[in-house]
Amino acid sequence: MKIAIFSTHQYDQDYFNEFNTGHEITYYILPLNEQTAVLAVGFNAICIFVNDVVSESVLAILNANGVKLIVLRCAGFNNVNVKAANELGIPVLRVPAYSPEAVAEHAMALILTLNRKTHKAYNRVREGNFSLEKLMGFNLHNRKVAVIGTGNIGKAFCNILKGFGCKISAYDIYPDTELVAQGVSYGTLEQTLADADIISLHCPLMDNTHHLINKQTLKLLKKGAMLINTSRGGLINTVDVIEALKDCQLGYLGLDVYEQEGKLFFHDYSEDVIPDELITRLISFPNVLITSHQGFFTKEAMEQIATITFGNIDAFARGEELVNRVSS
Repeated sequence: MKIAIFSTHQYDQDYFNEFNTGHEITYYILPLNEQTAVLAVGFNAICIFVNDVVSESVLAILNANGVKLIVLRCAGFNNVNVKAANELGIPVLRVPAYSPEAVAEHAMALILTLNRKTHKAYNRVREGNFSLEKLMGFNLHNRKVAVIGTGNIGKAFCNILKGFGCKISAYDIYPDTELVAQGVSYGTLEQTLADADIISLHCPLMDNTHHLINKQTLKLLKKGAMLINTSRGGLINTVDVIEALKDCQLGYLGLDVYEQEGKLFFHDYSEDVIPDELITRLISFPNVLITSHQGFFTKEAMEQIATITFGNIDAFARGEELVNRVSS
């Protein structure tokens, strides 16, 4: 099949070239959107990532250009109008699990860095400053951690927390029986957030989870709590979180995703003025740590993403069951 892969970097090309199962691939650095959809003319399938936009208008262009398949090289699909794709007869396939440990471990890395301030200590020592002033953290042992969403990544994160001796509370509309048997307590969202020292988000972005963390839910948190988001930026109302940081209701914030990240992440703007006032405000807080959608970025995850993506394409080409199809 002829496949157009959008939003690519050298690391994407390296892994997709290595695990290609015989398809003709064209790489585009540009993201897929209404302006670039015309680049898909002549291709049987397109492959997209988290910040590509497949709206109804984009789908109309893709359909007119003969695209028969959309494959996501990620788990989330909030950037695709799946209903419109299905109505056009274009299957949407995803990678539902590609080393959930990668993202779970990154969430823990954000927690440990914010807590023990290792990023600040590193810079201090390099400048010859060996003082411990203002570097004090807290023990994770016996702290209550609220895990919002216990799918593959959330479950892997819970397993990591158990190793630290944390008290784990969770919220998910489908509680995991294995986690319950291991001592994880499930409750309502309000019960789970209440009195938590750390809150980590591991749920998909959908209509009912959009701005899950907002002015009202932030009030439920213990004053000075830590909030971690390695899922999707739209789970958090950024304006409300900034206010919570300013009045110290929120004590720490670790983000690997950001609601407007499509205009920023995966690019180098070190020599430019960043026009996004919200993220520049977030960066200015000493208790905020932001990474640019780095959680998935391990060798193991990249191998699995490429392997499963080509498996999805091959299944479509052979007319086999599409086990990773996204339903509307």
